[in-house]
Amino acid sequence: MIRTEEMLLNVGPQHPSTHGVFRLVVKIDGEIITEAKPVIGYLHRGTEKLAENLQYTQIIPYTDRMDYLSAMTNNYVICHAVETMMGIQVPDRAEYLRVLAMELGRVASHLVAWGTYVLDLGATSPFIYAFRDREMIINMLNELSGARLTFNYMRVGGVKWDAPEGWVEKVRDFVPYMRQELKGYHDLVSGNEIFLDRVKGVGIYTKEEALQYSLSGPNLRSTGVKWDLRKDEPYSIYDRFDFDVPTSEDGDCLARYHLRLAEISESLKIIEQAVEQFPAEGEIMAKVPKIIKVPKGEGFVRIESPRGEIGCYIYSDGKKEPYRLKFRRPSFYNLQILPKLLVGENIANLIAILGAVDIVLGEVDG
Repeated sequence: MIRTEEMLLNVGPQHPSTHGVFRLVVKIDGEIITEAKPVIGYLHRGTEKLAENLQYTQIIPYTDRMDYLSAMTNNYVICHAVETMMGIQVPDRAEYLRVLAMELGRVASHLVAWGTYVLDLGATSPFIYAFRDREMIINMLNELSGARLTFNYMRVGGVKWDAPEGWVEKVRDFVPYMRQELKGYHDLVSGNEIFLDRVKGVGIYTKEEALQYSLSGPNLRSTGVKWDLRKDEPYSIYDRFDFDVPTSEDGDCLARYHLRLAEISESLKIIEQAVEQFPAEGEIMAKVPKIIKVPKGEGFVRIESPRGEIGCYIYSDGKKEPYRLKFRRPSFYNLQILPKLLVGENIANLIAILGAVDIVLGEVDG
């Protein structure tokens, strides 16, 4: 009988395929993983504790730095929570600007997910194409907010600035271009035999397991659960748009790959409709007090980010700072299933499984 010594292997915290400061400690017997332990906290900034000493508007820049690939969504969730508790009605023009910003951000986020995932598996060209197209979105969001990554664009009651002249037309022109690029992505990667061998039937979990682990976003929908808060619990003006919620029954890495590309297509539908419905004029800010004080009590809102369900809980004692604030960060919850998926797998599949979960470390350690 052949006997091998068990080996302890550190993946990260600076491994390029961990996409941030993430350490994964695995035990391997030969090439088979017998134990996997995610080690988080290297990036921890204590956002929620810091928020207790910040005014509500001052918290917004901190949300940019949680999921820094979809910062507009994070901006929105804190504003939405405060607006809900204060009963603020946001003007239509501001809501359309918010939706355009969030959906452009969703496309940009999924482009990074697609490009870096295929790069992790050994292909360089898709990564370059993804960042080329993402750059177009970043430039548009830069024109809108004055920043390229951490936007600080949303405000309680509306948005910081109106769209510059010609901006909406640029967004309109981007939609058909991106649709054409999506076809190219599938031609380049989706049918590649080597890629399919690496991801098809790998990292499978069931619908029941996904629900038990509190997964959300593409990680949940890859098991056939048709759940998207933009549809099932509409917020902002999402109930005005016609779009689908892509799902798959396979529950493997390939399913999650396809769902993120399908979600880009659905976001383009929303962007296209939002541009057509965009109000010709109107206010971009509701009338809000100069110093925002949330009424005493507690509130919770949740919205759909590119990685899943992000929530914001506020407990207020009536002051200009929250007494307690808590974010429900989807990357943190989605990461929980990783040890289960890795045990019994070949070490070669580790990066394929980790990449398909699509975590952002700022949100895990937030």
